Amino acid sequence: MPTTVFPLDSGKRFTEQRIVGHNRWHPDIPALVQVRPGDTFRVDCREWFDGAIHNDDSADDILNAPLAGVHVLSGPISVLGAEPGDLLIVDILDVGPIPQEDTGPLAGQGWGYTGVFATRNGGGFLTEQFPDAYKVIWDFRGGVATSRHVPGVSFTGIVHPGLMGTAPSAELLRRWNAREQALIDTDPQRVPPLALPPNPDSAILGDLTGGEFDRVAAEAARTAPPRENGGNQDIKNLTKGSRVFYPVFVEGAKLSMGDLHFSQGDGEITFCGAIEMGGFMDLHVDVIKDGMAKYGVSENAVFMPGRTDPQYSEWLAFSGTSVTLAGEQRYLDSHLSYQRACLHAIDYLQQFGYSDIQAYMILGAAPIEGRLSGVVDIPNSCSTVYIPTEIFDLDVRPAKDGPTRIDPGPGVPTASAR
Repeated sequence: MPTTVFPLDSGKRFTEQRIVGHNRWHPDIPALVQVRPGDTFRVDCREWFDGAIHNDDSADDILNAPLAGVHVLSGPISVLGAEPGDLLIVDILDVGPIPQEDTGPLAGQGWGYTGVFATRNGGGFLTEQFPDAYKVIWDFRGGVATSRHVPGVSFTGIVHPGLMGTAPSAELLRRWNAREQALIDTDPQRVPPLALPPNPDSAILGDLTGGEFDRVAAEAARTAPPRENGGNQDIKNLTKGSRVFYPVFVEGAKLSMGDLHFSQGDGEITFCGAIEMGGFMDLHVDVIKDGMAKYGVSENAVFMPGRTDPQYSEWLAFSGTSVTLAGEQRYLDSHLSYQRACLHAIDYLQQFGYSDIQAYMILGAAPIEGRLSGVVDIPNSCSTVYIPTEIFDLDVRPAKDGPTRIDPGPGVPTASAR
């Protein structure tokens, strides 16, 4: 097993560890760990809420989740000799749940969860249809996920980090904050908000203290969105065997990672929509000197996906176009057309006995495929969502005899935000 350079004790909170990570992006967060090009090493990762979500049948913890404190990231890790303008090569050699701990209070110890936030806390992709807080617990066995809250479904995990990236330069950080604040200013009272500005509340910044902590906390960017440094991209295909090329913006690159997922559908449409867990990553790093200029990669990571995707071969696909539920025509709005495709899938699955929220949770957690199928035929874009039919215990394909209905069981725990 590779040497663990960023260990986490499952019996302690994230801020009580021997090496404390961070939950903001800023170039001045110190790198407390250093590796060399060519090194192979292990990093432990805590579930993104640091244990605030529990294995029970209540959604109150999702409704009251400590959103100001996410994501708890392992890092920054300095790569010796990496300089601005380089490309950092990161090979994901292995990634999985918390090893050798099959049961326990932390997500990753034999279980994980999928959640939908209330609209006031960010909602999800379909927040107008699902404005409250919801939670589904998934149990892991032999690489397969099942849930007492969504019966009749099981699927092989597609384990990956939701978040990994390098630190921004001071200039890049200023650009992030300026453009996101400009967006907020267009509708400052919007619920959910258009963006998340810097917020010192619950900031974790490695070993910074005093005035330096206060300065960085006031400037540092939140980790919620993906940006030029990678970040919270939620790409389900960054699995074991992937190779990622990250732009380097600061000395040492300052690589960080976390937000591990046992499985996820394309888009992570429920927001907390993957099966969230803690675990480990085995990584190998190297550097391409002046790689950003050599390959024209001035921003955003380039990657080679792994080869460990579940081998599903039969799919049922749903399509949607850029027309609102009220019948309003929108111009080539792929976001809207993907929403409509997802809603069509939810309508369909309800005919088999699932509730609307159970169907929504399936789309968020199972390894569905989302595609932009047509983006040139004005005025309608066309998006599609592919669901593997093999994940269901019953046959969900259309047939002359009509749909077979399942027993939906106790359903999805819900906490009303109204």
